[in-house]
Amino acid sequence: MIEHQIWVVWGGVFTDTSFTELEAGSEELHGPFHDDQAALRAWRDETRRKVDLATHRLFILWARPSGSVR
Repeated sequence: MIEHQIWVVWGGVFTDTSFTELEAGSEELHGPFHDDQAALRAWRDETRRKVDLATHRLFILWARPSGSVR
């Protein structure tokens, strides 16, 4: 059985450096990607675009389906 996995890059600009709440309208979602290296490349590219903004953070998230959708 083939295990399907996807990766996404998610984040945005947070309200402060506790990184618990996103500023409204700043959300970012990139992907899905079929391997971790593609997600890492996207993360690097997107992170570099806002390197001077201390409250901007992106995260690589991994998921795999748990079963059929009903």
